[in-house]
Amino acid sequence: MTSSARIPAPPRTQTENAPATPSARWRTQLRRATSLLPGPSDYRDLRRTWKGDLVAGVTVGIVALPLALGFGVSSGLTAEQGLVTAIIAGLLAAVFGGSNVQVSGPTGAMVVVLVPIVANYGVAAVASVTLLAGLLVLAAGVLRLGRVVGIIPWPVIEGFTLGIACIIFMQQIPLVTSPVQAAPGELSSNALVAAFQALSAADPGYLLLALGAVAVVVACMLIAPRIHPSVPGSLVGIAVVTVLCAVLPGPLARIGTIPATLPSPSLPALDPALLQVLLPAAATVAALAAIESLLSARVAAGLADTGVYDPDRELVGQGVASVGASLFGGMPATGAIARTSVNVRAGARSRLASVVHALVLLAVVYAASGPVGAIPLAALAGVLFMTAVRMVHLATVRTILRSTRADSLTFVVTALITVSFDLIAAVLIGVTLAAIFALRGISRSSGVTLEPIRSAQPQEGDEEILAVRFDGQLFFVSAERVFDTVMAVGPVSVVILRMSALEAVDASGAKILSEIVRGLERRGITVLLKGVQDDHSALFRKVGVLRALRHQKHLFVQFDAALEHARSHVRRDRAARQLTEPQAAPTSEEPTARTERR
Repeated sequence: MTSSARIPAPPRTQTENAPATPSARWRTQLRRATSLLPGPSDYRDLRRTWKGDLVAGVTVGIVALPLALGFGVSSGLTAEQGLVTAIIAGLLAAVFGGSNVQVSGPTGAMVVVLVPIVANYGVAAVASVTLLAGLLVLAAGVLRLGRVVGIIPWPVIEGFTLGIACIIFMQQIPLVTSPVQAAPGELSSNALVAAFQALSAADPGYLLLALGAVAVVVACMLIAPRIHPSVPGSLVGIAVVTVLCAVLPGPLARIGTIPATLPSPSLPALDPALLQVLLPAAATVAALAAIESLLSARVAAGLADTGVYDPDRELVGQGVASVGASLFGGMPATGAIARTSVNVRAGARSRLASVVHALVLLAVVYAASGPVGAIPLAALAGVLFMTAVRMVHLATVRTILRSTRADSLTFVVTALITVSFDLIAAVLIGVTLAAIFALRGISRSSGVTLEPIRSAQPQEGDEEILAVRFDGQLFFVSAERVFDTVMAVGPVSVVILRMSALEAVDASGAKILSEIVRGLERRGITVLLKGVQDDHSALFRKVGVLRALRHQKHLFVQFDAALEHARSHVRRDRAARQLTEPQAAPTSEEPTARTERR
């Protein structure tokens, strides 16, 4: 077996050598638990960053206002519920979350999930679903499952994002087709079908007027940043449309009355029979909340030097945020990538910015509920139309489609399933498809080559020796192919299995190796094993690869030694065959001894 130089481990202290006492284990568990809770270290740089955090908080609060209102309405709920969620969940996630700059609240992806829930179970069920989902996300954080999102491939994430953008766009169509909004269940829960239904029943006059309002908002969102990057185009557009509708009365539907205070907290209805029905929906919401929040936090960590994020604590924070939102009648919350990006680019470096964002929205409730209630729904639809369009980055789409065939197919399938069926199903199918392609790639990279002996000093009998070189990985996906290739060797006396180039092997691969050794030995072929790496030797020993060898001396480090041993086997085999072969019968030209005597 190969031997490699090892760096000596540092001497262990007396404490390390001593067995862990119950009190030490308890302290370790306590330390892990407290790492998931807020602490003074969250604000250690506040003296240096507070000015930038205040500016960023106000900026993102202004940006979040129309989005919170719009997502509340698009979910089949009310603008008030969207605003309450942005306030309560935004504040709790800022304090308890694992990112220093994450901004949380209602998002378009969550709207996509909530629409069928409202259609199937009613508005009252949303608070219960929010509570259950929050508890599930909280439990995932406590169980430290935050790193799981790292297994989601990039094409799946982008396909998922493209699908969500398409759904958000289509969900706004009912808001611009009729002054009377459809009741829950009147339209299909599928956004594409609902969009066609709304268009087929559209009032042409109202549609034209609503599209005009959308055009004004879109124009403001496009022009305002060119005037100055800090000008909130969405808010300007909504203000312009609201003023025009007040000056020129028309049939455009409005948000309606919004209470000037937050609702009193209360526990959602917890009927056991209803909870069993809602649990699958809550699991879907929880999975989506966890995925979107962790992705957003990961993106934020790469935008600027805002400190590392703790994915497990982020799940705890998002779980607490959704639980808190449910107590005030809100909807599930997640980390919002767009708002988080605005927050970072506006100068946020600590949690204070996200807290200020929630306080700005709270001030709107107490000081500007009247004007907010007068906002036309078509204006909110305009904001969300643009939000959906901006979620799609054509350069990213082109890059994926021009990459590998497997990645482009994964991207397209994920997007189509997201639009056609279900978000979580899309992610699961996308990850599964990516895993299949990855395993196929691993299988193709797993090489096994049959090499006749070509020595600088060939010897008689080398044609009876065959070297089999293993390259890459030997996993379950390629094990059978490798087995068939090796077992198809011709009539030879010795096979040398060269393992030094084998990068990785799993239990299935090791099992196939043991079967190869036993199968060749049963055919009378001597098997020599060369170059087993230290990382693989323990697995080979446990699975039985080494035990399958005819003799323990058939394990070698160097190929030259293995070849010399193989040649000695060939020489012995040839000598044994000569002894056992019968004497050839004499020909007529070679007289026997009896003939000679005659």
